[in-house]
Amino acid sequence: MNNTTEDILNKISISATGKTFYYNRDTLRNLLKKILSKKTDNKFLFILSPPYCGSTLLNEIISTSNNVSVNNNEGTREGQGLPLVRDIMFNHDRRWDESLDFDWKFIKNEWMKYWDLTAPILLEKSPPNLIRARSINKYFNPSYFIILCRNPYAHVESLMRREKWTAERAAEFVIRCLKNQRRNLESFQYAILLSYEELTDNPVQTLELLRNFLPELSDINIEREFNAHNFKNKRMKIANLNSEKISHFSPTELERIYSVFKLNDDIISFFNYEILEVKIGQSGN
Repeated sequence: MNNTTEDILNKISISATGKTFYYNRDTLRNLLKKILSKKTDNKFLFILSPPYCGSTLLNEIISTSNNVSVNNNEGTREGQGLPLVRDIMFNHDRRWDESLDFDWKFIKNEWMKYWDLTAPILLEKSPPNLIRARSINKYFNPSYFIILCRNPYAHVESLMRREKWTAERAAEFVIRCLKNQRRNLESFQYAILLSYEELTDNPVQTLELLRNFLPELSDINIEREFNAHNFKNKRMKIANLNSEKISHFSPTELERIYSVFKLNDDIISFFNYEILEVKIGQSGN
């Protein structure tokens, strides 16, 4: 294959009716497979997860199955980062605005280019999907949801470190995500709850849960090292990093987190987590 052909395969833009349709080598390959292969009955699998709760790791694990196609296998593996949907879903400050919905028909059409439609399971994970899951359920049929959660203190630590948020802001965001996740769990027929702790402490049990949920995932491989971003910034086998993260809090930060969590103990206990008791005013700061 000559360089000119390679260039054509690597990126083709076709303009029509005022819109640009983006193709790269992978999407062209998927298009050809769709044309040449027998039609497959696809299931849409969405990992509904807040940021920094293990969704990239879970995405990588599920993607080891030969029956799965992920719409983005780069970086954090999020469909919201793909070229023509990025401005709609990501490049603005309203990603987490629950009053804003997206053009899901257009987004679906774009994602369908990146999925290999000969695979039975089409996988997607973009964190803000968790506040728009009901809209997603209308446009992707049939939709299956893995509702992922993580120890709220470990989640707060990630938000503080990565986003430079205050303890209060991070704690409030965690509570908001948990409330949405409870609503999602109660809203959909095809939905399972999975915690980061179950995923990392009991990967074999998690594998069985996923297989029971979708038998097509029977060939998942959990023995390899994964690239999922973590605060150690290295490839790792599946491991629970919560304790190290929680140990980073100062007494003052724990007080501030407690002030938010204590007002929302019902949602924290719903997901079987506990609020750490602190002595208010004893931090010395």
